[in-house]
Amino acid sequence: MPLTSKDTEATMFFVIWGLALLLAFVLYCHKVYTRFSRHGVRSLTPVPILGDMARITFRMEHFFENIDRIYNSFPGERFVGSFEFIRPVVFIRDIELVKQITVKDFEHFLDHAVVIDENIDPFFGRNLFALKGQKWKDMRATMSPAFTSSKMRVMIPFMTEAGDHMISRIKRNIMESNKDYYDVDFKDISTRYSNDVIASCAFGLKVDSQNGTDFEFYEMGKTASQLSVKQVLKFFGFQSFPTLMKLFKTTLFTEETQNFFRQLVTQTMKERETKNIYRPDMIHLLIEAKKGNLTHEEDKTNSADAGLATVEESSIGKKNNHRVWEDEDLVAQAVIFFVAGFESVSQVMTFLVYELAFNPDIQDKLAQEIRENDRKNGGKFDYTSIQAMTYLDMVVSELLRLWTPGGALDRVCTKEYNLGKPNDKATEDYIIRKGEGVRIPTWSFHRDPKFFPNPTKFDPERFSEENRHNIQPFTYSPFGMGPRNCIASRFALYEVKVMIYQLLRHVEICPSDKTCWPIKLSPSTFNLIMSGGHWIRLKIRE
Repeated sequence: MPLTSKDTEATMFFVIWGLALLLAFVLYCHKVYTRFSRHGVRSLTPVPILGDMARITFRMEHFFENIDRIYNSFPGERFVGSFEFIRPVVFIRDIELVKQITVKDFEHFLDHAVVIDENIDPFFGRNLFALKGQKWKDMRATMSPAFTSSKMRVMIPFMTEAGDHMISRIKRNIMESNKDYYDVDFKDISTRYSNDVIASCAFGLKVDSQNGTDFEFYEMGKTASQLSVKQVLKFFGFQSFPTLMKLFKTTLFTEETQNFFRQLVTQTMKERETKNIYRPDMIHLLIEAKKGNLTHEEDKTNSADAGLATVEESSIGKKNNHRVWEDEDLVAQAVIFFVAGFESVSQVMTFLVYELAFNPDIQDKLAQEIRENDRKNGGKFDYTSIQAMTYLDMVVSELLRLWTPGGALDRVCTKEYNLGKPNDKATEDYIIRKGEGVRIPTWSFHRDPKFFPNPTKFDPERFSEENRHNIQPFTYSPFGMGPRNCIASRFALYEVKVMIYQLLRHVEICPSDKTCWPIKLSPSTFNLIMSGGHWIRLKIRE
């Protein structure tokens, strides 16, 4: 059937409009991708639409390797440009500028970049990481008293109990192997330990996933916390295409996951209040926060009581706050505490065990410190032990430098700001606009030989009493910097130290036939995961 003139006109209409929209998109991309070069700021050549994310999207390199590549491509620059898809992001290389952004001029960079509609995804949209402006300040002030030294130290016995389950599993598996050793992918052990700790400390649950109980909680935790490439591309989608993500009602957590944790937290809180049950865990602290009873007590302990990597709370977190929160707000805090702690802490523990396997001299020295603590305290490991064990802290601090789970900090400009000139030869200052992103490459600072000589070597002596003064301020930040740092740094450090203490007290760590060395990060995830697995050999310590 021949086309009529009306059919031809309609076809031409759609073709013209299609070409016009394509041209408009091309011009828009050109404007975005030349944003930095127009102002004398250097950047890598972006791939259309994907920007600097192409190698990550196609799983050619890990996100942290991508950060390092950008950082090392411009050694003479104070800051450079980068593109997360079609979103321009200023990539900071100058330490003094890091200080200005995170502390001195924090009010200009108050928020994280993620934009998630709290009505579509309340779990992520309402949590402390995603909240913005005054609402974030109020929630930080509400939750901060829950993470003081006095609140966290009472959770150490819960961590020790989870460690007992871990040791029980390891000893049983060694016995059943009919050998004097047991080869295992340690990521499974560390993830289950982390799961059991958070189940107990956050939700008041008695869980022993090491020995085959409460699989539902463990599986939900894995589902919620695993950062597959698909999940993280969603995350960047919220930053680059917020309107589109809202239109399609995209969420980070599945409805099943949301319902599971919502029911768990709200029912537990209700039961505690109804039956007047007291347990010093996160649920209790959330109940107190809901009542407005959490306040900052005068903490007489050292601010770095959990270790050198501990971050200090700012004045924002110490302010009195009387905002009334809904149950959904408090559930969101419990879930982000679980998600952040479940995977990142287990990654740290896994990489620490790996480094100890390949550095037996460090392992032996740490095991000796553990034996000395046992002798002095009758086998007891508590808050006082954590403060006294300086070599344990040195080892953990160095691990957090070399294998920091937070590869980069992100901020978004909330008030126009003059970053100054990008390099010594530049003729104009760069004004960062409201809404423009900032990326601070923690991973690269930690591995820059200017700041840490021989940076790929695992060397706890960097953090000894004699050497720690050599560490330049703002070059070491495993838990972030400024008022928006990690609120749970003490909890994470306690958890790692309890685990490694119990492990080395009973077990010797060695490489196995399956152990992959040197470590190569897997590009299939944004988590700190090794290609080829995390295989090590465990023997009963003589």
